[in-house]
Amino acid sequence: MLAELLQRCTAMEVLEATDTMRMEPDVVYVIPPNKELTVAGGLLHLAEPAQPRGMRLPIDLLFASLARDQGEQAIGVVLSGMGSDGTLGLQAIKSQGGLTLAQLPASAQFDSMPQSAIAVGCIDIIGLAAELPDRIGRYIDEKHGTAPPPEDDAGNHRGQALDAILGLLRDRCKHDLSDYKPSTLRRRIQRRLGVHGLTTTDAYEKFVQENPQELDLLFKEMLIGVTSFFRDPSVWQELKDVVMPALLARCSPGARLRAWVVGCSTGEEAYSMAMVFREAVKEHPGAERCSLQIFASDLSADAIAAARKGLYPLKIVDDVEPARLARFFTRQGGGFLISKEIREMVLFAQHDVILDPPFTKLDLLSCRNLMIYFNAALQSRLMPLFSYSLRPGGALLLGGSETIGTWQALFTPISQKSRLYWRTENSINAGSAYFPISLRRATSRLPQEFKVSPSAVVLPSNLQTHAEQALLQEFSPAAVLVTDQGDVVYINGSVGKYLEPASGKANWNIHVMARPAIRAQIAAALRQAVQDKGRVEVRGLRLSEEPTQPSVDVIVKLMQEPHSLAGLAMIVFRDVAAPVLAKRRRRASAGAADPQMVEELQRCKDEIQALRQEMRASAEELQAANEELQSTNEELQSANEELTTSKEESQSMNEELQTLNQELQTKLDDLALAQSDMQNLLNSTDIATLFLDSALNVRRYTEKITRIIHLREGDIGRPLTDLASTLNYPALNDDARQTLKTLTFTEKEITTTDGFWFLVRIKPYRTLADVIQGVVITLIDITAAKELESRLRKG
Repeated sequence: MLAELLQRCTAMEVLEATDTMRMEPDVVYVIPPNKELTVAGGLLHLAEPAQPRGMRLPIDLLFASLARDQGEQAIGVVLSGMGSDGTLGLQAIKSQGGLTLAQLPASAQFDSMPQSAIAVGCIDIIGLAAELPDRIGRYIDEKHGTAPPPEDDAGNHRGQALDAILGLLRDRCKHDLSDYKPSTLRRRIQRRLGVHGLTTTDAYEKFVQENPQELDLLFKEMLIGVTSFFRDPSVWQELKDVVMPALLARCSPGARLRAWVVGCSTGEEAYSMAMVFREAVKEHPGAERCSLQIFASDLSADAIAAARKGLYPLKIVDDVEPARLARFFTRQGGGFLISKEIREMVLFAQHDVILDPPFTKLDLLSCRNLMIYFNAALQSRLMPLFSYSLRPGGALLLGGSETIGTWQALFTPISQKSRLYWRTENSINAGSAYFPISLRRATSRLPQEFKVSPSAVVLPSNLQTHAEQALLQEFSPAAVLVTDQGDVVYINGSVGKYLEPASGKANWNIHVMARPAIRAQIAAALRQAVQDKGRVEVRGLRLSEEPTQPSVDVIVKLMQEPHSLAGLAMIVFRDVAAPVLAKRRRRASAGAADPQMVEELQRCKDEIQALRQEMRASAEELQAANEELQSTNEELQSANEELTTSKEESQSMNEELQTLNQELQTKLDDLALAQSDMQNLLNSTDIATLFLDSALNVRRYTEKITRIIHLREGDIGRPLTDLASTLNYPALNDDARQTLKTLTFTEKEITTTDGFWFLVRIKPYRTLADVIQGVVITLIDITAAKELESRLRKG
């Protein structure tokens, strides 16, 4: 009757939904009894429930289908209700860019449903039920009344506002989203404009400046976490049938394969990979000794926290086969918990693929439907990075809408349809792969031209640009850009003649990479340039002792302009041709000095002076380090003494506690013995005795009384009035209460239903401190005396 009842409350037409009914505006549709309602192709569809009553989530099912069918046009509202139905559906609507609303829980008669949706952070607007229609109307008007930004000054102004918002977001959340597609960024910001009833990006920029907490909500809005178990089943089947056997075949016994899932969201894809690996191992005898370590990373801390729990809703039965569900999941509460075997294979971490260093030495890398949100430049930078992270022969898995682009030399397709690729044998060195860690080490963010590897640059059609780049490649000197500590952040040209990687652990620092013959002079020049904030030139340095070899001039300049390079130092290397040696005169004057020897001597003096300065600076640093170590040693010594003292105090306290424990144990033994003595004494008197507390509840009784009053061990604490007995004594409770009140002794002769006579005595229960804490009822069998008295009277 719900449709009939609702029709009385609204002027809109209220209908009970039927299968394949087309939705019309200003009509209310009510789900029929014992049906599931979904939306597809603008039509309503009814189906028999898949779950028994009590486990159904019809609102989640409806909202999820609405999100798939309508995308950004979907709007979901959760009002007063019990349970958590609707929460997962609202998450699906929000992931598709739709609008989600919830009633203010304090105003709801039953606040469970809106509270559950708000708790997971998927609600755009929270308000009173009466306010929500106006908020929806304003959102729709704003959304449909806003045209795409034009390519004019106003559009440029909006672009500046967008850059300002991204800057605020970067300062607040420590993540740079400027490499995301502008259309995605504008679309997400436009949603927040509609939520707050704002009309321009400038207004929203001002709003976030005044309300910094809005940046946290905007950041969550930017992270689109859409995932499921075994999404695109054919891809996972090919991964299991083709990729996993190949990886297991080359895996030596006891070795561990490594995989990285980029943008794992709430963990479904990482766990799917682990399950596929387990199934592949089971199907290939001899592979049991191989294991797989999966690194799963995502930008969202909330998503990582959810993934680590491994608890998923009941709706995953639609994505996971029953056999997998039974093997890898256990039912827990209102959902399914991933098994410990699978959880231990996956290591989750919050990670920014744009700014953080990658995982390396991988056998399998999965990055599905993440790069579709990045611009072309970032996509082009990530491909060489993925190639560098994979071992030769490793596998790369991309999303259905993603490709390797122009990097065919680095990857060989396994299946174009499944977007699976093998990493080729073509090695890519660290110099040509873009490493995000360089942004961390530089004092400021490098401009775009320093971030793209030369092979990834797409030349414009402008002739001037072509010519300028050709001139730079042909005539620009070899140079490196370093920080004030000597860390190399950018290399231009061929610097192999002057720098070489040091053996051992990779160290991209100019002080260890410079050739030994020029290392000291470069270090001194860099130190002086940083101190003077200027330019230092060192001429005539020789890379070897051969006089015919060309020398090199080194120029070190601390950068002030452009602003993005401020604080970095540019080191430029220029070769100088060796001078033509003239034949020495056979008859040179005895006192004439060789100019070449003088120049060599002066160079040696300069080198010695530079070495002295460097040694002096090193000595000062060592002295400072020594003093710091001494101070640290003293602090550690003090801490060690405090810990020793604490240990001794703890040991003393432990001994005292052991002594107290022994004393308490002795007292407990004495009490147990006394209780046993008292129980034996009471039973040996052969008198039925019942002890009651101040509320006339049973406290203790003797075994004899159980034949008169029906008592069991579980009756301790029950009131006297609840006990059944054979006594013809209805006033027993009243007499006991009167005794407790007046402290007077009561004694009566009472018969039983089975013909016995008992002398019932009721006395107050007194403690050793003379405090009344209940009553004691004793029953003495006087049946024999009564029978003798009766015979005497008859005789």
